[in-house]
Amino acid sequence: MRIGIIGSGALGLYYGAMLQRSGQNVHFLLRRDYQAIQQHGLQVYSCNGNFHLPQISGHQTAAEIGTVDLVIVGLKTISNHHLIDLVTPLIGTNTAILTLQNGLGNEELLATAFGAGRVLGGVAFLCSNRGEPGTVHHLGEGKIRLGEYSGGLSPQSRNLEEMFQAAGIPCDAVSDLRRARWEKLVWNIPFNGLSALLEKDVTDLLSHSPSKELVKDLMLEVIAGANAQKLEEPIDGPRFSQQLVSFTENMDHYRPSMMIDREEGLPLELKAIYAIPLQQAKAAGIDMPKISMLHTLLASGENNHNRQLCPLPNNRTGKEQQ
Repeated sequence: MRIGIIGSGALGLYYGAMLQRSGQNVHFLLRRDYQAIQQHGLQVYSCNGNFHLPQISGHQTAAEIGTVDLVIVGLKTISNHHLIDLVTPLIGTNTAILTLQNGLGNEELLATAFGAGRVLGGVAFLCSNRGEPGTVHHLGEGKIRLGEYSGGLSPQSRNLEEMFQAAGIPCDAVSDLRRARWEKLVWNIPFNGLSALLEKDVTDLLSHSPSKELVKDLMLEVIAGANAQKLEEPIDGPRFSQQLVSFTENMDHYRPSMMIDREEGLPLELKAIYAIPLQQAKAAGIDMPKISMLHTLLASGENNHNRQLCPLPNNRTGKEQQ
């Protein structure tokens, strides 16, 4: 399968490398890593075993990639104003688009531009960080849950499930993508937000009893908002929140991506992870006051630090990719 990776950050580099190692024809849209990868290839440091890919098909513009069978989007949602322009040169008659971005609203954006029938979404439970240019660090996990934007299981989603599994990436195709999206938010909203706001990693948060209780309260608010979204099956709040807390207790001093972004002076993905979920919950009659306060505090921090969108890469299209 010919695959184009839009958003070659920690997520895109890791999954793309795994797919290439399994024999897929992968093309990466690169920014800061371009020169290093052209000269030295891509190095993956993984808890499951390190490996090096000496040759990578890296490109500085989407037009250089051309049409593909599958577009995998790992772009930060803060750059979604460039997403359609970046994806368009990759689209052929039968091209499918899988967005692995955080939060809500990404599938809707792609479906409006390219048609709902070719759009899939996925949630990635991946602990990974960027290293020096040309390197990515896989710290743990990696499972993907993906599904059709239009709902239901399909041969297309099953085929992608098999492709990822063959590459050593745990993957499940699901019939209710909306539920999977909200389940990921149950983790993302408390841990990303509190870590960025307090400058504390997940271990620090859970080692402090009041913070741990706040994490649980935020999780239950997310679950209440989720269960108002006409899911195929409701989420069991107490059970699922405790499951995620127990899971996170094993993530030794993991620093969520939003914490890293704030430390590096980058804008946070507040719209996709906070604003849209708050809007959808309110439309369904659910208030999430603690999450609303967290969103307000995070947004205030953005203004105080005078953050700007990441600069456009110096390439012929003037487009940005992660």
